[in-house]
Amino acid sequence: MKKLTRKEFINTSAAALAGASLFAPHWLHGLAENNANGVGPIGFQSWTIRDVLVKDFSGTLKMMAGLGFQSVEMCSPPGYANAGFGPLQSLKAPEMKRIMNDAGISCVSCHYGFKELKENLPARMDFANELGLTQLVVSSFGLSKDAKLDDWKKAADETNKLGEQSKKNGLQMVFHNHNQEFEKLEGQIIYDVLLNQLDPTLTKMQFQVWVVIAGYKAADYFRKHPGRFISAHLSDWSGVAEQQVSIGKGKVDWKEFFEASKIGGLKNFYVEMDMPVLKESAAYLKRMA
Repeated sequence: MKKLTRKEFINTSAAALAGASLFAPHWLHGLAENNANGVGPIGFQSWTIRDVLVKDFSGTLKMMAGLGFQSVEMCSPPGYANAGFGPLQSLKAPEMKRIMNDAGISCVSCHYGFKELKENLPARMDFANELGLTQLVVSSFGLSKDAKLDDWKKAADETNKLGEQSKKNGLQMVFHNHNQEFEKLEGQIIYDVLLNQLDPTLTKMQFQVWVVIAGYKAADYFRKHPGRFISAHLSDWSGVAEQQVSIGKGKVDWKEFFEASKIGGLKNFYVEMDMPVLKESAAYLKRMA
């Protein structure tokens, strides 16, 4: 059976749409305060290692901390139940937080399906506050390929309303992009339209660095839109087809990225790559610090 990407899952799975560390390695304490390179706390996105994470939540988190990661960005267990996160639904927020703390891993951000937030926002905010989250990330609008620009604008307006509610509960609403948002509709790049439509006081942006494959640089957007961003997903591209390589071995200029990230306002960085390259990527980021 073909393994779904997160984007494919969000668009096809009804379930997805329905529904600071005392033990970290010493170099991570340096990362906690942006240094000359602009490198902040480095975490990982749970999506790419979900298979092992759900089998041994505590052990996997400890392993990732041992590689040098300080934080994890989760995917909502109820919303992503059919994508592999279902077993984690049995964990109550306080227990999940305890396990994370014991592993030396913090968690301030989590991905949610758009419909999941629209239909279950109070419950998701309660869980977020118990877990210690500060950011609720709309992982995708789940719009079809033939969606019109007005559909994107309407979804952005709905996100602003979600952001207004979450702000009252001390939680920041965030929007995460995929390559789809860098396609053009009616002569405009969808992402540029969203930046205009989303209220910067209510919705921050999480930048997916992988759009480098489509010819767009995160650093350019950080400089052009100061303060609009709060986090990013890190990955690197070989320059061939859709082949990922360890961070520092590809086309992304990471020195430029982290310098521009200070302008963009980023606070959190999450490596989103497959297990074989996570260790080498963490080592590269350690050297940058």
